[in-house]
Amino acid sequence: MSTDLATDAFEANRPRLTRLAYRMLGSVSEAEDMVQDAWLRWRGVDATTIADPAGWLVRATSRLCLDRLKSARARRETYVGPWLPEPLIEDIAQDPLERAEDVSVAFLLALERLSPLERAVFLLHDVFEAGYPQVAETLGRSEAACRQLATRAREHVKDARPRFTVKDDEAARLAAAFMDAANRQDWAALAEVLTEDAVMITDGGGKRKAALRPMIGRDDILLLLKGLSSRAPWPPPGEIRPARINGYPGAILTDAEGVTTLAFQPGPDGRIEAIYSVRNPDKLGHLLQQPPPKSPPARFSHRG
Repeated sequence: MSTDLATDAFEANRPRLTRLAYRMLGSVSEAEDMVQDAWLRWRGVDATTIADPAGWLVRATSRLCLDRLKSARARRETYVGPWLPEPLIEDIAQDPLERAEDVSVAFLLALERLSPLERAVFLLHDVFEAGYPQVAETLGRSEAACRQLATRAREHVKDARPRFTVKDDEAARLAAAFMDAANRQDWAALAEVLTEDAVMITDGGGKRKAALRPMIGRDDILLLLKGLSSRAPWPPPGEIRPARINGYPGAILTDAEGVTTLAFQPGPDGRIEAIYSVRNPDKLGHLLQQPPPKSPPARFSHRG
C-alpha cells in the first residue's frame, strides 16, 4: 500500500475512530489525541501487510483509549463537583451506527459506571457492531469473557437510552421556552417547562462557580436559578447561540467570564427532564474554534 493509499485509508476511518474515542473517554480533546496517536502508530507499520485497515485502526484506538482510561479514573476521583463529558457539538451523522442517543449525556454518564473493559466491549459490539471474535482480538480476551462483559455492561446502561423519541422541532421548542422564561425571570413559566423530578447537573471542575451537587427536582432547580438571578442577571449578558449538544437541543453562552453550555434532555411528557451545564474551561476550549451550527434548532431571545 502506497503512502498516499495508507493516508487515504486512515482518513476514511478518522471520523469513526474519533467517535469511538469520544464515547470511550467522554472528552473531545482526548479523543483527538488518541486518534492522532493511532495515526502515528499507523505510519510506523507496513500498511501493505494489513489486510483490514479499518479493523487494525479500531484495535489500535481502542487499546490507546483503555490506557488513557486508567489515568482518567484516578483524576476523576479528585474531581471537584459533578463530572460531565466534554460537550459534543455536531450534526448527528446519517450513519445508522451513529444514533443520537449514543452521544447523549445520560448515555455517557452510564458508560462512566462501567469498567474500562466493559465499556470497550459494549461500545465495540453493541454500538459499533463489531463481532465478538474481533472484539476479543482487540482486547486480548476470550470471546466468552467478552460476552460476559457485554452482558454486565448492558445491565448498567439499559435505562440510559431513551425509551421514546422526541421530534427535533418539539425538542427545540422546549429549549427556546426555557431560555425565554429564564431571560424574563418568569419562574412560573420555567416551572411549566420542567418535569417535577427534573435534574440539573453543573460541571465547573473547581475552575468556575457551579453547584457542587446535582439539583434534584423542579423546586431545587428553580431555587438555584433564583439565587443566581438575585446576584447577577442569568443568563448573563452576552452571546447566546443555539446548538445541538450531545444530541440534545441546547445553547452556548459566551460572556465576560467565559463559555457555558446548556443541554436540555426532553422528557416523555413534553417537558425538560434534565439539564446539563458545563462551565469548566478545560472542557470548552474546543468550542472556541467551532463555527456556528448549520441549522440552529431555535432562536433564543435575550434581555436588551
